[in-house]
Formats: sequence, C-alpha cells, structure tokens
Amino acid sequence: MTKVKFCGLTRLCDIEAVNELMPDYAGFVFFKKSRRYVTPEQAALLKKALDPSIKSVGVFVDEPLENVVSLVLSGVIDVVQLHGGESDYYIAELKKRVSAPVIKAFKIKSAEDAVEADKTLADYIIFDAGMGDGKTFDWSLIGRLNKPFFLAGGLTPDNAADAVHTLHPYALDVSSGIETDGFKDKEKMAAFAAAVRRIGGYDHE
Repeated sequence: MTKVKFCGLTRLCDIEAVNELMPDYAGFVFFKKSRRYVTPEQAALLKKALDPSIKSVGVFVDEPLENVVSLVLSGVIDVVQLHGGESDYYIAELKKRVSAPVIKAFKIKSAEDAVEADKTLADYIIFDAGMGDGKTFDWSLIGRLNKPFFLAGGLTPDNAADAVHTLHPYALDVSSGIETDGFKDKEKMAAFAAAVRRIGGYDHE
C-alpha cells in the first residue's frame, strides 16, 4: 500500500492540517538555501505539535554528520532523508550512530541511474527530477528494484492516483504540488491524500 509524505512543512497551521489528514510522513527541510528551510528550533516546535503516529523526516543536503545525528537523538527527526552528494561511507557512519531509517535521493535521467540507485546503503530510495522544483521525470525509467522507493517531483492531486497505479511506489512525496503562493494549502493536501485513498493505496500505520 502506497504511503504519503507531505514535505516542506514550516508553520503550525501546516501541522494542524497534517494531523487532520494523517499522512504517514511529515517532512522538515534543513537546507538553508530552500525557501522551506526551518531551523532545528522551529522543527522541534513543529514536531512537538505533530501527531506522534506520523513520522517526522529531516531533509538534509550535505549536512555535517553531527548535525543530523543531533536532530535524531533529540527526537526531532524520526527518519533521515539525504538529498545531496552523500556517499555510502557517510550513510554507513550515520547508521553506526543512529537507528533512524535513511532515505537517499537520486535524480534519474536514465534506466541505469535507477539501477545504480538500488545499490545504495540507504534503507529507501527517493527518485526526483531535481531539488524540489516541482517537475516530473520519465517514470518509465524506473525498473524493477530491490529497495522500496519514494516517488517525488511534480506530483499533484491530479496525477497522484496515476503515479500509484503505474509504479506502485512505497510512498509518494509531495511539496510544491500541495501549495498555493508558496504555502501549504489544506484543500490541496486533502485532495492529494484523497486521490491516493480512492484507489486503495493509502494505508496509514
């Protein structure tokens, strides 16, 4: 059953909407160049308000290992998502320090890219067209994989059901597709979740 991740949450009202809609994952971006960036302090407040059954995901881009470990050990982050050039060595060192699951992001431009991504030491893969720019990529490039994968990039309430039906991903990861004027839109969030639920793909744990 495909899970849902709402990413790039920055406000308490976003958390209120998330708690009502109950996706499986809620993402906080710790990349300072992102317009969705939150400080560790802001993320801690958002996490405190988050329904405890929803896993918080920290999105990092080539972040010093100590900073990632600190956010996990402090309970702010349940899952680590790496969106930079982090190596398998980095992932291995992270796994020595914390037990949090690790998601590694890969840009996919060919079928070979998907094959290489499947070799990562991370627990999950996330396929994206870029750095949260809201663009889709050729989904047919994803072949049969051993690791469960998140699908991101250009997802909206209009194509969410098609993504689940076509690829049967472990999870859909959406950010800009549930925004209006740069802020999370509760109606779009609800429509996205409903689109996945309609085809029986939603199974919140």
